[in-house]
Amino acid sequence: MNTILQQSFAVSFQYPVCFTEDLFDPSNSLFVDALEKGKICKTFFVIDDGVAKAFPNLIHQIQTYQKVHHDRFSLSADPSMVPGGEECKNDPEIYQQVVRATHEFGIDRHSYIVAIGGGAVLDMVGFAAAISHRGIRLIRIPTTVLSQNDSGVGVKNSINYFGKKNYLGTFTTPVAVLNDFNFLKTLDDRDWRAGISEAIKVALIKDLDFFEWLEQNQKAMAAREMDAMKTQIIRCAKMHMDHIAGKDPFEFGSSRPLDFGHWAAHKLEHLSDYRIRHGEAVAIGIALDSAYSHLKGWISEEDLMRILGLLQGLGFSIYEPELSGENLIQGLREFQEHLGGQLTIMLLEKLGKGVEVHEMDHELIEESVALLQHKSGKLILS
Repeated sequence: MNTILQQSFAVSFQYPVCFTEDLFDPSNSLFVDALEKGKICKTFFVIDDGVAKAFPNLIHQIQTYQKVHHDRFSLSADPSMVPGGEECKNDPEIYQQVVRATHEFGIDRHSYIVAIGGGAVLDMVGFAAAISHRGIRLIRIPTTVLSQNDSGVGVKNSINYFGKKNYLGTFTTPVAVLNDFNFLKTLDDRDWRAGISEAIKVALIKDLDFFEWLEQNQKAMAAREMDAMKTQIIRCAKMHMDHIAGKDPFEFGSSRPLDFGHWAAHKLEHLSDYRIRHGEAVAIGIALDSAYSHLKGWISEEDLMRILGLLQGLGFSIYEPELSGENLIQGLREFQEHLGGQLTIMLLEKLGKGVEVHEMDHELIEESVALLQHKSGKLILS
């Protein structure tokens, strides 16, 4: 005889994604407003060491801010510095450093871990917070274009393992995402540019009007005009948030439209030993999947040239030597493994509209690579 008790419940998730300047100015209450009210909240800050070097007064600003708002939160210890970029996700010792801190400083489920840095640091710290005490409250403070318009606003946390991108991770919502545009001012040109690839991605699969806006404002963004960048970031973040709130926020299925251009990008990062940064790899992945869509007869040559022209106009490469060979096809297999189901790849039916496919022609992938290699030496004017 079988006895089956059926369990069913739903949990609602809410968190604010905020945009500001001078987050730790004592007169700016945005940070303390994100904390639980009616108590002094214990906090522990983990800071990307590149951000700390670019903003040498940051720790002092945080300490001063806490003294002004001492009735709202405390600092459990001095902030912990961690390396930025993929290094922090590749070395298990670094996430374990954060986990040890939760033990040593008594960071419990009612405390807050505050992560300040680029997307890799947010991923790593979020993973450490999620597995400590089965989940410590996390506040993300993204400091790059890519983390402010895409990765920082979502629900994913991860580290790399077995040489594979994001192999270990969780889906865990933050308490709040606090974006301070001032952090963008010290980015080098590569990091300033890199995050725009995620805006191109979401525009191509969801919003032709946004793609045309990106075309019209590419020179302003390339010239580091802040108003254009702010508009791009907020608009891109909103589109990512709208998608996350849709049918499958924790990706139980195999459909991942926001990974347009990413199956190749993840492999390119690894093959280049992370010489190619994530946003740069995504730009190349977009170029590859757009070329494939063109060779399939779905988008015209004119449309393909518009896409490549926008990428090159912003300063992206559309081809790197690592793009060639069997290793790229292996990346396709690893992407399917990561999905955990049937292969599902987002391509372009037309500009502003994606279409999912469940198989890719390996010969056509090679033709797409050859096409990009041919076009890479030419500046395509959009």
